Amino acid sequence: MTEKFAPAFATEGVAHPRQIAGEGTPDAAWQAWQGLRQLPPVAAHELVTPGQRAIIVAPHPDDEVLACGGLLQLLAAQGTRTVVVAATDGDASHPGSAMYPPAQLARLRAKESEAALRALIPAGQPVPQVIRARLPDGGVTSQVGALQSLLEQLLRADDVVFTTWRQDGHPDHEACGYATAQAARQCGATVVELPVWTWHWAEPGDRRVPWHRARRLALDAAALQRKRDAIACYATQLHPDPSTGQPAILPPHVLARLTHPYEVCFL
Repeated sequence: MTEKFAPAFATEGVAHPRQIAGEGTPDAAWQAWQGLRQLPPVAAHELVTPGQRAIIVAPHPDDEVLACGGLLQLLAAQGTRTVVVAATDGDASHPGSAMYPPAQLARLRAKESEAALRALIPAGQPVPQVIRARLPDGGVTSQVGALQSLLEQLLRADDVVFTTWRQDGHPDHEACGYATAQAARQCGATVVELPVWTWHWAEPGDRRVPWHRARRLALDAAALQRKRDAIACYATQLHPDPSTGQPAILPPHVLARLTHPYEVCFL
């Protein structure tokens, strides 16, 4: 039975709103924090061993690259079979836009993701299979049961499932994390959680973040450049919308926190 889900705004009984507003914690503050450099290292082959599948549950088109674009490359290089589950089509990112009405935006964002995966994975290596759940963008919380059911049908006991952290701050991200954890528990799969918006609302050493579970996956210069090239494919998210005056969804200060020669995961 699926438990009722609501986005969590408390840790260990203490209320801590995780607000995604303004520019958030500057990347310079994160880079100056010794704790980030001291995170234990982890390798792709330790996360997903030979013969295992990797399943990436992405709340929106672009999260699969922002959260683990480097990991996807390393998995492809070691021959891992990888499946990306796109929870939503991302069609609500530009409300009221004359330039990007929802139906058109859904098509554009799907094409952006396809282009990004091609940019990410070198020729000759396996590109991830993509499964589109087509849940409502901004409404995954109300569809946790549907996502959990889909994942239960997909997952096997020896799979490793990567998804956004259950307390990442964005309701869709948290709902994906929750549904994934529930499905994995039913199937016996392993879950690895990924912070995306955490870097925005949290601060270095923040007690709301499970640093004891955090590991650091190193990326070489070529992998980081391919990740940046893949991010550049998401044009709808990188530029302002002149029809509404809305700024870019992924402005430089957001991307700065997600494009370093490492990625962080919670085991």
